[in-house]
Amino acid sequence: MPTIAKDTQLQTVITTFEMTPGTCQDLMEALTDAYDNFISKQPGFIAAGLHVNDAQTRIANYSQWERREDFQAMLRTQEMRERNRKINTLCRSFEPVMYEVSAAFD
Repeated sequence: MPTIAKDTQLQTVITTFEMTPGTCQDLMEALTDAYDNFISKQPGFIAAGLHVNDAQTRIANYSQWERREDFQAMLRTQEMRERNRKINTLCRSFEPVMYEVSAAFD
């Protein structure tokens, strides 16, 4: 379960993907497979969520890691590099960005 709190030491990564409605389902399947079979099993992984907009032109991915280095190590693996090459063919662009929580509201 993701933790959204200002005083946490976790690494939050938000990735946005831009695609056409025609490739949205394929991209969602590729991302789901990546999380089910690889990413969620990597050291430091805590939780993630995938969100699709109504027009099916954007997917937002929210993930949390114990440390920044855990996320970076996952990205550098051969398997994730191969998966990202496939993901790149299914979308116009994607960009993972690391964030710190500045404020949280209940």
